Amino acid sequence: MSAGRHALLVLTHPRPDSLTAQLAHRVGERLAADGLTVDLLDLHAEGFDPRMIPADEPDWADRDKPYSAEVRAHARRLDRADVIVVVFPVWWFGLPAILKGWIDRVWNYGFAYGRRVPRLRDKQMLWLGLVSYTRERWAELGWDEPVARVLREGISEFCGITDVSVHFIHDSLSAGERALTSADLALQAIK
Repeated sequence: MSAGRHALLVLTHPRPDSLTAQLAHRVGERLAADGLTVDLLDLHAEGFDPRMIPADEPDWADRDKPYSAEVRAHARRLDRADVIVVVFPVWWFGLPAILKGWIDRVWNYGFAYGRRVPRLRDKQMLWLGLVSYTRERWAELGWDEPVARVLREGISEFCGITDVSVHFIHDSLSAGERALTSADLALQAIK
């Protein structure tokens, strides 16, 4: 990692004492120690509303549609970031509703996609998901690649981000210190 870069660290868990929150704070400390400035976006603490509203619904005829003030503020935070790290629990084999709503509302047509030259193209991204299953059971059930593919291709690459890593922390209900070590390893993907 290099000094002078800026990271947007997105936390999506309702409890500030959760393992997800602990990992996000650990990631923030590691990023800062490596010389990045860190903007912690705690979607729950900041009261982000994940529900789509008419003001933020895409207008396929107008990619320059002015979205709501809340969405424009979040888009500015994304714009400033060189690195985006999202720390989240995997619930129902996907993203928590608040994170899915953030993607739906903020990563919108005209901002995150729909332009010849994607605005997010030069960013680096790390998805750090906490899974309650062991690594073996997660793979046995066949969820490892479908969930990673949605994050990598369906969201990041669709929006022009090609430097993407997806890392799952398994057995999160009893991982303890192993989860922190696993998060440290995942951060090695950030250059």
